[in-house]
Amino acid sequence: MIDKIKEHIAEVASFTSTDTTEIENFRIKYLGQKGLLKEFFAAFKEVPNEDKKEFGQVVNTLKNTAQDKVNALKEAMESSAETAGVYGDLSRPGAPIEIGSRHPISLVKNKITQIFSRIGFNVSEGPEIEDDWHNFTALNLPEYHPARDMQDTFFIQTDPDVLLRTHTSSVQVRYMEDNQPPIRTISPGRVFRNEAISARAHCFFHQVEGLYVDKDVSFADLKQTLQYFTTEMFGKSKIRLRPSYFPFTEPSAEVDVYWGLETEIDHKITKGTGWLEIMGCGMVDPNVLKNCGIDPEIYSGFAFGMGIDRIAMLLHQVPDIRMLSENDIRFLEQFKSSF
Repeated sequence: MIDKIKEHIAEVASFTSTDTTEIENFRIKYLGQKGLLKEFFAAFKEVPNEDKKEFGQVVNTLKNTAQDKVNALKEAMESSAETAGVYGDLSRPGAPIEIGSRHPISLVKNKITQIFSRIGFNVSEGPEIEDDWHNFTALNLPEYHPARDMQDTFFIQTDPDVLLRTHTSSVQVRYMEDNQPPIRTISPGRVFRNEAISARAHCFFHQVEGLYVDKDVSFADLKQTLQYFTTEMFGKSKIRLRPSYFPFTEPSAEVDVYWGLETEIDHKITKGTGWLEIMGCGMVDPNVLKNCGIDPEIYSGFAFGMGIDRIAMLLHQVPDIRMLSENDIRFLEQFKSSF
């Protein structure tokens, strides 16, 4: 009987067909309720004890071979039918092309870039791994300056002079070293600070900083530029500048935009005041210009900087900054854009 089963195994292995009825008859013959496998399993008790092991093995081989053959033939038939269905009828409508999603950080960065490009600003970029000179010293932050404590820095352990940039002001330094005024540039990019991660803060985030250096640049020019930006970006034209301190600008100011108190969300994000802080700014300190090879007796300039993440959270009502870096497809698919 074992030899007979082996003959069936060879027959199953060689069987092929493209007819659905033939394949089904083949399945019933071997795997059906009254098929050959049922008969062979029923005959197991009559097999001598010394042959039971071999008999069981060949019966299982027949079962597996028959099942695999049926599955393979059915899959081939289904694949052939699907191909014919897709490509056989040329009158069928084409498959829709899904519109891709852009990250909210990219949406905000692109919009900021477009706004400033309309008034002559270009885009400059620099390395995320910086040296002490470009990140601190050239920006009026010499070694042991107390203002360095304002930014908790990631230093490269093997070289204390190398660090992850804490702001994109380092790009402005590099740009001024390589270009002479007039200078109009914005510097978007990722920055790093050794801060505790929470719903409102992260150890890496995105900034965009702007720089304008030319003859006779005044604080009035700065205010008008920021007025234009807030109107274009938020649709809000009312701003105020509060005195502040930044080591690389003098005088320095914080910029608030009047958001209003029309909704409950407005009350929440402005803490009931209607005013919302959006960036820092100021006139470039003469020492910074001198460090970058620009004569402060001839030229003056202004600079400003804002967090892209914070603006993205504001515009898209994102409650947790960590959502911007977790790559959850359910979150990211909400943002559609053509630019």
